Amino acid sequence: MAHVSDQIAEDILGYLQSHETKSLLRFITCGSVDDGKSTLIGRLLYESKMIFEDQLAALEADSKRVGTQGQEIDFALLVDGLAAEREQGITIDVAYRFFSTDRRKFIVADTPGHEQYTRNMATGASTADVAILMIDARKGILTQTRRHSFIVSLLGIRHVVLAINKLDLVDYDRAVYDEIVEAYGEFAEPLNFASVTPIPMSALRGDNITDKSGKTPWYNGPTLMAYLETVEVADGAEDRPFRMPVQWVNRPDLDFRGFSGMIAGGTIRPGDAIKSLPSSKESTVRSIATFNGELDRAVAGQSVTITLNDEIDISRGDVLCAADDPAPAADQFQAHILWMNEQEMLPGRTYLMKIGATTAQATVAAPKYAIDVNTMEHLAAKTLELNGIGVCNLNLDRTIAFDPYTENRDMGGFILIDRLSNETVGVGMIDFALRRASNIHRQALVVDKDARAELKGQKPVMLWFTGLSGSGKSTIANALEQKLLAMGRHTTILDGDNVRHGLNKDLGFTDADRVENIRRVSEVGKLMVEAGLITLVSFISPFRSERRMARQMLEDDEFVEVHVDTPLEVAEERDVKGLYKKARKGEIKNFTGIDSPYEAPLEPEIRLATTDMTPDEAADQLLAFLREKGYLA
Repeated sequence: MAHVSDQIAEDILGYLQSHETKSLLRFITCGSVDDGKSTLIGRLLYESKMIFEDQLAALEADSKRVGTQGQEIDFALLVDGLAAEREQGITIDVAYRFFSTDRRKFIVADTPGHEQYTRNMATGASTADVAILMIDARKGILTQTRRHSFIVSLLGIRHVVLAINKLDLVDYDRAVYDEIVEAYGEFAEPLNFASVTPIPMSALRGDNITDKSGKTPWYNGPTLMAYLETVEVADGAEDRPFRMPVQWVNRPDLDFRGFSGMIAGGTIRPGDAIKSLPSSKESTVRSIATFNGELDRAVAGQSVTITLNDEIDISRGDVLCAADDPAPAADQFQAHILWMNEQEMLPGRTYLMKIGATTAQATVAAPKYAIDVNTMEHLAAKTLELNGIGVCNLNLDRTIAFDPYTENRDMGGFILIDRLSNETVGVGMIDFALRRASNIHRQALVVDKDARAELKGQKPVMLWFTGLSGSGKSTIANALEQKLLAMGRHTTILDGDNVRHGLNKDLGFTDADRVENIRRVSEVGKLMVEAGLITLVSFISPFRSERRMARQMLEDDEFVEVHVDTPLEVAEERDVKGLYKKARKGEIKNFTGIDSPYEAPLEPEIRLATTDMTPDEAADQLLAFLREKGYLA
């Protein structure tokens, strides 16, 4: 669909050609609830003649049935397409709309104002060039105004329209307008926007949207449409160093091997020298292929297939860079993170980090600080909750190529994904790589794990006992160690209660503390296995993610998960320490099984049903397993 133009009837081919060469502007509307974002977009679609007659008829009917403007057209209904949005009169999801004028094409994202849907607003802002920040003239600057302004700045949008809406409800009072402009200028100064353009308007009445309003004679600036048609937002992507994340290794036959992706920065030509990261292998470009044939030159934003003059190993997720100005590569970063999940961020937990076409495992440290969006103050924080923004360090399981987000959005922006639920839980912007001390190196050791194990006549292993409090984990582990000791085997036990008297005495029982508790124990357990010991670890360890983390620290056959499977009612009946009774009374918070979840193993190596066996019988079953699998050579 395109803007209605007389040229369509007179010269359709000429019109199509001019339309194809128009520049494209992506922008978002954001702000607090009921500031008129959807109404503004509806008005823009209406004024740009982007509504068919049947759509207009349907809009008029819907306006009378579920609209908020009486018998007049409710332009918000053009954008709020979900039934829940129409019923509640709010925007929930991001709605993208396309329209055009004779001068430019536009893609606009209408984003939610509710704090609950801040993550959706951030999604819409991630690809925008301009933000229209809506403010209700009656209410002035609100918390969501500040929150959205900060997120807009964080996500790299440099141009903001301060749309002071609903001026018709304050009699087009200039004093109200001036007061809001002055207050926002003071707030936004540290956000370093390239431009902030205030425009007084009424989206519902059409004032200063496409035509100058006679009701604001004191305003000499552009209308909103005039601003959108003329604002310059070139980010200099073509002038940046060449970057292309490889999305696909294109191998249609034995004679062709190319690397496909969208160019994230710079320019490339046949003959140019490139470097592949993180391998640092170099070659030169043989050709640049597209569906329509080969190109002599490709620039940022184009999707192409590049062939090289040398056979070098390149896979999906690698990045092709200019050889004389390659991207940095690292596995540890500082980043700004916007948390988007109702469950708080758990420092020490491993999440999946997706950046471009690369997916890595990332362990997120506790925040260095959280950011108060109202004051920009840096606050102490142990975690980030829903819609929280903070600065954190990340440690990856591999080296990746990147650019700081402020230099290249595509190379510096990432999302965090929960490994169990596969939900996107956070978005992040890389600030810089962490430069660790260069005088720290791994020391080569002559005596290794195999030598220690051979001396002891056994194969080192970690038996990880997990189950509810009172299930019998420690009792069974003790019984097994006694049997192993009688056989002359070398063992050690890491017990949950004992470790909290020393190594982990600084930790509580919040989810974040539980994650850190298991991380530390996993590291110690790994050292015990390196020493050649049969290591018995007895911890409730309620979360699958952390048990998986412990497993991944060891070799494939060195971790054995033992589920001490006892129903909650049985464990509570035993209550040997009186903990369940206190938890039921509310005297102990975050107690597993009562007010904190336990995620039972899905595929443990061993399951011990303690309602059907004694601790001694359970220990015998484990001993038989160790013999059968060759751990007691």
